[in-house]
Amino acid sequence: MRRFSFAQPDRTQFARYLFTLALAFAAAEACVHLHTPLPWMIGPLVVVALAGVSGAPVASFGPARNAAQLTIASALGLYFTPEVGALVAGLWWAIALSVAWALGLGALFGAWLQRLHGHRFPGLAPRQMRATTYFAGAIGAASEMTLLAERAGARTDLVAASHSLRVLIVTLVIPFAMQWSGLHGLDALPPAVREVRPEGLALLVALAGAGGWLAARLKRANPWFLGALLVSMALTLSGIGLSAVPQAMSNAAQLLIGISLGVRFNRSFVHTAPRWLGTVAFGTLVLVALCAVFALALSHVVGIPAATLVLGTSPGGIAEMAITAKVLQLGVPVVTAFQVCRLIAVLLLVEPVFRRLYPPSAAAKAEKSLPAKQDTTEDRGVD
Repeated sequence: MRRFSFAQPDRTQFARYLFTLALAFAAAEACVHLHTPLPWMIGPLVVVALAGVSGAPVASFGPARNAAQLTIASALGLYFTPEVGALVAGLWWAIALSVAWALGLGALFGAWLQRLHGHRFPGLAPRQMRATTYFAGAIGAASEMTLLAERAGARTDLVAASHSLRVLIVTLVIPFAMQWSGLHGLDALPPAVREVRPEGLALLVALAGAGGWLAARLKRANPWFLGALLVSMALTLSGIGLSAVPQAMSNAAQLLIGISLGVRFNRSFVHTAPRWLGTVAFGTLVLVALCAVFALALSHVVGIPAATLVLGTSPGGIAEMAITAKVLQLGVPVVTAFQVCRLIAVLLLVEPVFRRLYPPSAAAKAEKSLPAKQDTTEDRGVD
């Protein structure tokens, strides 16, 4: 009798991890020498994505990604001194305004996707297509928006592809735009602790890890980032400075986050509704431009540099935008506060708003009133 063994699959997967790490590290070093913005994240992201699309065996290790998010969150929390906490608290109305802006913009983006692609997927009922375009347009985290879309019966592959592409474009466009423009932010807000203390660092990581674990157990959004961030923020706001996070740890964390973003793109991704992806790419660039205009207008009212608010209101991922703020010294606490509040608000509000806008009963009536579908070439084709 043959004995079943997991050894060979494990070795194969481990080899994929090592190959991906080596590829990402080489890309990061190349970007460092080329003086690109965020070299330790953008280099791995681009190269791993290109490798995945070409069919190379790239892979991301989940626990390593979680550790990377924990590391970045711990470093970001060190910026929230009591003085900075008071500053951020005084911006509550601006944060609320940016949340409303993001919700409205996401709804408009979804409506635009519906207008262009609502007829291209005949296998979906009208309400399912509405759910697909609505949750694909929402400016929220990819995993959470995909889960909500699944509950509504949407095509989750289109929703996940939309958010992955949006985050990729924003992560690439905004750092380069910041570097080329020469904009500067709130450089006067340094972290509370600048020196590395080995014992304090170990305690900080342990406490942040406990926060991430608890958030994961409670099934919160982005648990290893938000849980660790809340712990690090609480310590700093209380005046407890345990240790700074070494730059080497921060670089390694950025590399792992870049890998986790890059592996979302593979050969099957580029074949998933190419017209849909093209529309999302163009729409994302429009979102970035609109958010930049909004940030410029808001900066004149609140007196905060425009570069900081561009990052705070951008339609990117919270970790990626916070890393950009940290590396480019563009007001980490303000950017983090804006992005975290938007993430939570979108997560809490998008599903109730969808149910209010498109109740099942109304959808059923609409379906009955629709004429029978014609078997046209346009309907049969896969976008």
